[in-house]
Amino acid sequence: MSLRCFLFVPGDSERKLAKVEDSEADALILDLEDSVAESRAPIAREMIREYLRGHPDRGRRQLWVRISPLETEKALVDLAAVLPGAPDGIVLPKADSATDAVALDHHLSALEVREGLERGRIRILAVATETAHTLFTLHSYVGATARLFGLTWGAEDLSAALGAFTNRGPDGNYDDVYRMARALCLAASRAAAVEPVGSVYPDFRDLDGLAAEARYDRQSGFTGKIAIHPDQVAVINQAFTPTAEEIAHAERVVALFRDNPDAGTLGLDGKMLDKPHLTQAEQILATAARAVAKS
Repeated sequence: MSLRCFLFVPGDSERKLAKVEDSEADALILDLEDSVAESRAPIAREMIREYLRGHPDRGRRQLWVRISPLETEKALVDLAAVLPGAPDGIVLPKADSATDAVALDHHLSALEVREGLERGRIRILAVATETAHTLFTLHSYVGATARLFGLTWGAEDLSAALGAFTNRGPDGNYDDVYRMARALCLAASRAAAVEPVGSVYPDFRDLDGLAAEARYDRQSGFTGKIAIHPDQVAVINQAFTPTAEEIAHAERVVALFRDNPDAGTLGLDGKMLDKPHLTQAEQILATAARAVAKS
């Protein structure tokens, strides 16, 4: 199941946690990494655990937690602290390769047993392009772990890892290496049969720029996007919700193939259609149905 919008929320801020109570994001990411100072990590762990416990009904919105990088000692402390709240998923930052996702899988299995949770219920979203090395390991996610929900990519940490002053070119668009990271994340996600999730749009005041990027993400094949501010949620939801025209066309494509089950190719409005077009139409209708269920 794809999720249109993930919204980051600092795990140590009562005010910001309260502010997202009515958020229309499909999932919140309660953060224990970049947005939380190390001195406040113990407070954030406790607050996130209690927030998870206080919101057991996840029918309308899932609750995920971004832990510290797995290479640090804090990661296991984070997991042990928040698993009693039964998060829907864990966001794994700075994943070096699928080896980190598999290791996290093992940790989660042990903690699910400790907490009496269903084995394998907690999913993983790996941030798969935050270091230079990761650009050469994305293929490793194929078949790595059944817990893997999806892959997302990050331009901010990657630019720091590359020693770059900016991740944008003179025209304002992403420079070559970041476009490559985006493309590899998308391809690796599809190869692994998991969800490709678009990266954050840092300028939270530029909603027009966000809308354009979110639409481009969806057109490219991404199924959702991460927000860093509540004001971004509605824009992302709209971009990843099929329009009435798209739904109507998809219904015609599905009906055409249903009425002609023995045909390999069919014509519609002067265009030839085959199996990939049917698959795209079915995906559009499934996305639209999920959006209706969320409303």
